[in-house]
Amino acid sequence: MDTTQNTTISKLVLLYCLDNMEIPLTDASITEICCSQNSWISYITCKEVMSDLLDTGFIIESTNNSGEKYYTITSDGRSCLSYFFSKIPSSLREEILAYIKDNRLNYRRRQEYFRDYYKNADGSYTVLMKIIEPLGTKLELKLNVPNRAVAKQVYKRWETKASEVYGSIYSILID
Repeated sequence: MDTTQNTTISKLVLLYCLDNMEIPLTDASITEICCSQNSWISYITCKEVMSDLLDTGFIIESTNNSGEKYYTITSDGRSCLSYFFSKIPSSLREEILAYIKDNRLNYRRRQEYFRDYYKNADGSYTVLMKIIEPLGTKLELKLNVPNRAVAKQVYKRWETKASEVYGSIYSILID
C-alpha cells in the first residue's frame, strides 16, 4: 500500500471512530483509541491526519472552560465518510465498531467525570468532583470527608455514580 493510500485510510479510520463514538474526544483519547489500544494508526500519522482533517474542516476543535481541547466530526466529515468509508477494510470497520461498543461509556465517563481529592490543613480531606461537557462544567461538587479512606471511597464511586448524583440533585432542585 502506498503512503497516500495509507494516509487516506488513516483519515477515514479517524473519521469513522469520531463518527461512531458519538461524543467529542480529547487528543489523548483519540491517540489512545487509534494508536495505543488498537494500532489502527501510528502515532505520528494520527497527529498528521488530525491536522489535515482540521485544515479541511472535516473535524473541528473546541475548548472547554478549563482549556481542554475536544475534537468532533463535522457534517462535511460525515459526508466524506459516507462516500469513502468502504475504502476501510470491512474487517477493520467491524473491529472498530466492536471496540467502540465495548468502550464508549468508559471514554465518556473518563472525559466527563473528573475527580480528585486532597488533604486539608485540619487533617480532613476534600473530594472534588465534576461533570464536564465539551463546552463547560455541568456540575462541580466539593465534599469534605473525615479521612483519606473515605476520600478514596468517594473518589472511586464518582465514575459510576456521577450521573445518578446529578439526576438526584437536578430533580430535587429543579422539579
